[in-house]
Amino acid sequence: MKMWSGRFRQPLDPEFERWQRSFPFDQQLLAQELAASRAHARALCTAGVLTAAELDQILSGLDYVGKNAASLLNDEEAEDVHHFVEKQLTAKIGEVGLKLHTGRSRNEQIATDLRLYVRQACDDTQAGIAALVEAILEQAEAAHDAVMPSYTHLQRAEPVLVSHWLLAYCEMLLRDATRFADCRKRLNVCPLGSGAIAGATLKLDRRAIAKELGFDAPTANSMDATSDRDFAMEFSQAASVLAVHLSRWAEEFILFATQEYGFITLPETYSTGSSAMPQKQNPDALELIRGKAARVIAASQNLLIAAKGLPLAYNKDLQETQEPVFDVAATLRGMLPVAAGFMRDVKFNREPMQRAAESGFMNAMAAATYLVGKGVPFRRAHEYVANAVRLCVERKCELGDLKLEELQGIAAQFDNDFYASVALKATLDCHDVYGGTATERVREAVIEMRRRIAAIAGAAHVYA
Repeated sequence: MKMWSGRFRQPLDPEFERWQRSFPFDQQLLAQELAASRAHARALCTAGVLTAAELDQILSGLDYVGKNAASLLNDEEAEDVHHFVEKQLTAKIGEVGLKLHTGRSRNEQIATDLRLYVRQACDDTQAGIAALVEAILEQAEAAHDAVMPSYTHLQRAEPVLVSHWLLAYCEMLLRDATRFADCRKRLNVCPLGSGAIAGATLKLDRRAIAKELGFDAPTANSMDATSDRDFAMEFSQAASVLAVHLSRWAEEFILFATQEYGFITLPETYSTGSSAMPQKQNPDALELIRGKAARVIAASQNLLIAAKGLPLAYNKDLQETQEPVFDVAATLRGMLPVAAGFMRDVKFNREPMQRAAESGFMNAMAAATYLVGKGVPFRRAHEYVANAVRLCVERKCELGDLKLEELQGIAAQFDNDFYASVALKATLDCHDVYGGTATERVREAVIEMRRRIAAIAGAAHVYA
């Protein structure tokens, strides 16, 4: 029997009935549905709708459904997770199970269940981000004084410490963690007690319900509560930015693993081979992370489009906002552990990185800075060093290979101390500002990053 069938004289068209069922996917919300139902049952008892004995029966029945879910979920009749719980509860405890739906609507139930689900997904994602940042930071700490080229426009720019490069990804990911924390804060209000649209018809203690479920407060407007999916959109949008960051990270490691770069050695634990070419070791883990970013972004767009034309309050279209949320959460649950595992196992090839950092005039900025220290205006210093680079291109050498008289033929301010100022360590350490790649600054940044990771891990919420 349907939860709504009393008004109807004809059964649903069988094909439509199968097509409109959400239970095949919203059964993922069973744990949240059971938790919300327990809170509602207690509120009904407080309101005098249920006796203490009836409350005990219902709570016992809900526990039974939860413990035996694996054997019960193969239900071809349940329309949705709400119908499933009522159906199984009534089968277990009889007519008293039908009292549970007193004073509530499926509209508020799904709004509550989905908030609980997204809240847990935010927590899980933050934990996954923390684990990935930890893995990156361990590599940064192990890199010590290893040096590599940095790039702009995919052209070599200036040398940086490997740890400085890795910390850039930590910064991206920590911003992502704060987005999920913000999303969690805004979503953490409880729709239960909102009824179908106008509010419950019973004197339910909505604050007690909210507190039991770990919400900060009840929702302030019943119409908004049952139709709001902002939290799902915000979660998916935060996930999209995270996915973009993971995709950028994957792309760079794919490039650096090529023989043309040779900066990293792919871990066999996260690579596959070719069925045709015996020599191949392919970065499949990275490529899948890059590809799944598109899936997350598409799901985010799906949510926005599904909600864009809906009038208040609940509309059946909102059923279509569930699967994108499930898909985003599941995709992140797969991407983050794989990325963390890859980071722990990847090997950095220091010698090729350092050779690349010492060639291609990577010290040109340091050379211009040297002239600025001699009182030359930067624009003029830029021109002088560019002329020196052009001479090096003709001679097929580096700036440090030019003779002093050749340099002084370009600018009289060049002197013997120039050569020390464009050595690799000096080129790094001239960036001695907060956030720069100077050795001491990066050492401090690694220590600070360790503290920031601990703060994120300590702020993680666990919903039971």
